[in-house]
Amino acid sequence: MNFNQYHQTIMSKSIWNKTIVFLLFFLFAFAKGNAQILEPVKWTSKIEKKSGNNAVLIFDGTIEKDWHMYSQFTPDGGPLALEIVFKNQKGNYTLAGKAKEGKTRTAFNDIFGVNETFFEGKAHIEQEITIINPNLKTVDVDFDFQVCKEVCINSSKKFSISVPSTFKMDAVPSITAATKDETKVVGLAVDTTLKAVVSEVAPVIKTDNALAAEKEDIPAPAPTRSLWSIFFIAFISGFAALLTPCVFPMIPMTVSFFTKQSKSRAKGIRNAIFYGLSIIAIYVILGLIVTKIFGADALNALSTDVWFNLIFFIILIIFATSFLGAFEIMLPNSWGNKVDQQADRGGIIGILFMALALAIVSFSCTGPIVGTLLVEAASNGGIAPVIGMLGFSLALALPFMLFAMFPGWLNSLPKSGGWLNTVKVVLGFLELALAFKFLSNADLVLQLHLLEREVFIAIWIAIFAALTLYLFGKISLPHDSPLNHISVGRLYLGLLTLVFTVYLIPGLWGAPLKLISAFPPPPQYSESPFGVGGSANSGVSGESIKGLPDGAELGPHGIMVFHDYEDGLAYAKSINKPIMLDFTGYACVNCRKMENNVWSEPTILPILKNDVVLISLYVDDKRELPKEQQFVTKSGDKIITVGDKWTDFMISKYKTNTQPLYIITDLEGKNLNSSKPTISYVNADEYLHWLKEGIGNFK
Repeated sequence: MNFNQYHQTIMSKSIWNKTIVFLLFFLFAFAKGNAQILEPVKWTSKIEKKSGNNAVLIFDGTIEKDWHMYSQFTPDGGPLALEIVFKNQKGNYTLAGKAKEGKTRTAFNDIFGVNETFFEGKAHIEQEITIINPNLKTVDVDFDFQVCKEVCINSSKKFSISVPSTFKMDAVPSITAATKDETKVVGLAVDTTLKAVVSEVAPVIKTDNALAAEKEDIPAPAPTRSLWSIFFIAFISGFAALLTPCVFPMIPMTVSFFTKQSKSRAKGIRNAIFYGLSIIAIYVILGLIVTKIFGADALNALSTDVWFNLIFFIILIIFATSFLGAFEIMLPNSWGNKVDQQADRGGIIGILFMALALAIVSFSCTGPIVGTLLVEAASNGGIAPVIGMLGFSLALALPFMLFAMFPGWLNSLPKSGGWLNTVKVVLGFLELALAFKFLSNADLVLQLHLLEREVFIAIWIAIFAALTLYLFGKISLPHDSPLNHISVGRLYLGLLTLVFTVYLIPGLWGAPLKLISAFPPPPQYSESPFGVGGSANSGVSGESIKGLPDGAELGPHGIMVFHDYEDGLAYAKSINKPIMLDFTGYACVNCRKMENNVWSEPTILPILKNDVVLISLYVDDKRELPKEQQFVTKSGDKIITVGDKWTDFMISKYKTNTQPLYIITDLEGKNLNSSKPTISYVNADEYLHWLKEGIGNFK
């Protein structure tokens, strides 16, 4: 092979290799550019005939793991609820009530201060229709919905469901056309109306979600927790109940009874274990009864009812007053006497009635705790009340079983005394603080603004300050023993409540109080969003104090923000600062979390106020664009609203459809972050590093 042949061979191979590299790069870039266009919900639809002219439209969505889609029954002021629009309804079919939903879950959103209802895993929606046009070919339906994980996506789905020719619809006279037999037309209209009315009111075909949504009141917020956290809180509550004057003295008495009355130590242990299991069974059965009577979902609806919150506020005030020593709450003595008579029978039945006697005798101490647990667990629905009672009763029963196995431990128990009443009083203060949570729920629903965030925090400061003084011996209550000194344990508990009281005080000036975020009203439900004595201009840069530029306003934490890209760009050019684009949404939960928890950090907030020009573009802004600004994209999507415009901008420019989305750009629109051009839902440290890198690259 001569040199020319060799050179040509090398060149051809080189060109081929470059071609391969180019193609791989192109494919990789294309894949990367499109990888962020997420569709976490995959839909199928069908139509099924019922009877006569009635049919059911069925929509099934498969939701990817860890994502959730919001229901149409999520209240206003929270995340974006599912919106169903029937495009060709007029003259073709009527709707028999509102669309019914399959299994959903309701949880409290402490960012928006409302309950949000959403689908997980699968979304099932049915809509019954009555066809009035026998020539109907398709039913056209549009879904607008929001789906969230660490980011949120405002998405839509268009359905065109074919009506099979095999559907032998009854002949339907045209309502608009004049007919000789007008009575048939009227009859049809009445019949159709009656069917719709029946489907509206018939409880057997309504979902619990539909019933809850049709109430006039907006659901009150109620914190939701995992089953494990409910179990843990209930277990701690059971341990607290164990240390009350009604229960603690019964431990040595009961264990001694089993060990002395049994013929052998082994039998005594077995009896004591059965006694403990009986206690657990009694409380778990109580949880089952409550769930069975009200129903799993009805419990949740009950816990979000205005009147229920008001009634439970009053009940907790009564319980707290009892714990503080004003009076005793007791069940009728006849109940205890009858149970004691059965306990004297001995054997397995006798032990079971002994456990029941414990539950009755100790009611004055355990009743308020059990009642509170049941209501808190009810906000989760499902088997949460059962899990709560299991945790509570396990903590209550364990000491009886353990001390029966190891009787020598009884000598190590502290003697009954004034410290038991101290435990009861501490529980009274906690019940009093929790009571105002329920009153706050009712106030939020009715929007009375009587118990706004500052007032709620002030009440808690007063309660926990009084508890601190009590623990330090500065306040005494009716059943307290004379106190010459305080124990080390009481001192530590007093210091803990003092620290918590001091922690609450900055909340009056706008501090987020993240440790108790689920309890007080949300920051926006306050006398001043910037805290007592605060102002919107606190810490804002000089330009903003003198006067906001055109198109700007004060956003979260007093940050100057633009909501139009062109306005923000013009201002950034005038002061030569980089731009931070914030693709967000009014109903975006994680956007609010970033603003509340990350933007508020003292290392980040000054940067957002002074070093960048913030442009927040809301992708769910429903205001219509002027006609001359409306257009159709290459893919055929109609850009009609302001939110449509920013969604299209985000997808076409940055190849993603998720919020929140943050980009730092120069004045030419080029990304300033090389390692991570865009960023979404992250922690404060990562966000700070990303901000500094982008601003540092600005020339």
